[in-house]
Amino acid sequence: MGGYTDNKTFVGFQNFSKLFQSEKFYQTFQNSVLLIVIVTIVTFALALLFASMLTREKLKGQNFLRVVFYIPNILSVVVISAIFSAIFDPNSGLLNAFLKLFRGFQAEPILWLGDQKIVIFSLAGAMIWQAIGYYMVMYMASMANIPESLYESAGLEGAGRMTQFFQITIPLIWTNIRTTLTFFIISTINMSFLFVMTMTSGGPDGATEVFLSYMYKEAYTNSSYGYGMAIGVIVFLFSFALAGILNAVTRREHLEY
Repeated sequence: MGGYTDNKTFVGFQNFSKLFQSEKFYQTFQNSVLLIVIVTIVTFALALLFASMLTREKLKGQNFLRVVFYIPNILSVVVISAIFSAIFDPNSGLLNAFLKLFRGFQAEPILWLGDQKIVIFSLAGAMIWQAIGYYMVMYMASMANIPESLYESAGLEGAGRMTQFFQITIPLIWTNIRTTLTFFIISTINMSFLFVMTMTSGGPDGATEVFLSYMYKEAYTNSSYGYGMAIGVIVFLFSFALAGILNAVTRREHLEY
C-alpha cells in the first residue's frame, strides 16, 4: 500500500475498490468538474469578448489595455493566490470593504474562503483572472487575420455587430478555439491543484479538494502511495476521455476565406 518500504505487498485492484467507495473521492470529482465547467465557460466567453472589442472597436489606449489584460498570465500562481487571499480577507479585504458601501457597516463579513457554499466560486474567480489575458491574445491574433471586407459586406447586408461576431468571427477562428479549449480544460486540472494548495489547502472541510490535491495528500501526507497512484490513474483516464469527447463534440468543417 505504501511506497516507502522494501516490504511491498501486491494488492491488485484493492486501491481502486477503496477509491470508488470513498465519499471524499466523489466530492473531489464534483469539485474538479465544477471548477472545469465554471472556469472554462467564463474564461472563454470573456476572452472572446475582450479580444473582439480590442480588435474591431476603436478604443483609446488599446495597447495599454492589452498589456493590462496579459499581466496576470506572467505572474506566478503563488503571487496571484496571495493577491486574491488579501482581496477575500473577511476583515480587511478589498471585496468586503467594497460591499460594505452597499450593505451597511453593521453587516457580517462574508467568508469568501471560509464558506463551503461560495469558496469554490472564489477559487474560480482567481483562476479566471489569471487565464483570460493569455487566451484573449491568442484570439486577437486569429481575429486580426480575418479580412475586414467580410465584415463590410455583412454590414451592407444589414448584419449587426452581434450577428457578425457569431456568423463570421467565431466560425473563422473555430480551429483556434477548439485547440485552446482542449488545452485549457486539461491544464485547468493542473492549475486547480496549485490554486487550491496555495489558497485553501482543500478546505473548508474538503469543499475545494480537487483531483491532484487529494492525490498529493494521500500519497505524500498520509503515506498511502498506492492509493495516491490509483487516484493518478483515474485522473489520467478522465483527462484522456475528456479530451477525446471535446475533439469529437467540437469537430466542424474547416472554413476558408
